[in-house]
Amino acid sequence: MAFLDQVLERPSYGYTRGDALYRPTTGEMWREFATRLNVFATVKNWLPAWSWFSTSLLAVPLVVFATQYFTWQLALLGFVYSMVGLGSHGTVWLHRYATHRGFTFTNDISRFIVRNLVIKIVSEEAYVVSHHVHHHISEKPGDPYNAHGGFLYCFLADVTHQLVARDLDPKQYQRLTQLLTHTGVKTNSYAQYQRWGSICHPLRTVAHFALNWAFWYAAFYAMGGHALATALFGASAIWAVGIRTYNYDGHGRGVDKRVDGVDFNRADLSINQKWAGFVAGEWHNNHHLYPNGARSGFQPYQLDLPWLFIRGCAAIGAVSTYRDHTAQFLRDHYEPWLAKQKGTAPAIAAASVADEPHMGETATAERLA
Repeated sequence: MAFLDQVLERPSYGYTRGDALYRPTTGEMWREFATRLNVFATVKNWLPAWSWFSTSLLAVPLVVFATQYFTWQLALLGFVYSMVGLGSHGTVWLHRYATHRGFTFTNDISRFIVRNLVIKIVSEEAYVVSHHVHHHISEKPGDPYNAHGGFLYCFLADVTHQLVARDLDPKQYQRLTQLLTHTGVKTNSYAQYQRWGSICHPLRTVAHFALNWAFWYAAFYAMGGHALATALFGASAIWAVGIRTYNYDGHGRGVDKRVDGVDFNRADLSINQKWAGFVAGEWHNNHHLYPNGARSGFQPYQLDLPWLFIRGCAAIGAVSTYRDHTAQFLRDHYEPWLAKQKGTAPAIAAASVADEPHMGETATAERLA
């Protein structure tokens, strides 16, 4: 069994019946959700409980803004902040750096600043480990947010399917922590892991959220009082709930919606969606084609704001290396397709250096599968 097949806690209803994906009933999923939020049954449920509790806390500024400070201008600003700011930051930090190591920071200060550049919504552990598994067995049984499981299967996944396995031996746990050490997350010892059932410690995680929120609320208050602060924090609540639907939509809701000439990865049902692409650089089919890159907007119309941010960081010396697979995409996928449409044979390109990191050498992220 591959290592990544063992790192997530299996739901009580399992993944399969026979050799096929088991799609649990609505009742089974809600019972699993409630069980894994129950910190009174075991403190090892603290991380999913914190994930939903912190999201619920963001509803407070949302209600305050809606009832006391609402203006259409601030509502629009909150919309842009959440969709573009939080969305692009999630792509830069959680997706391209923390999970796939598509670029490297010059130093810890640069990494710390980028990590905390927006309101903290998602813990690294909840995202990174499960996302490695998602790429390892995309749309197969065990994929924590398998679109074939349905909307609720994906929407509740951070609680029902994404928890770190609680029965790892010391060697397995040490190997698992290597997925997070580059992010600045201080990992638990094996004894702490056995107690808390997680890689990160609850006190450090909660303190990180609290300090991040305090800083950003104070900063927004200084710029525009409670009206601005509640508008942006409130909009973050909507984003925090909405982002849980993304992978279901990003994989065509379990239906083949791939478009010829747009979605070149045919190994799964991931699709390039214009909205997610324009606001957050999440050209998802391109990402599945080249997951370890710092860029996923390859065609001229595919605006990639996270890529522009990474290039900007490189220009000022905050990022030391990055991977850009554009040349390889054009050579291996787009140009042959274009030539086929024209009925001509594509020219054979010289050996490409697109797979090599720019601005110096860096190691490819460890393949734990």
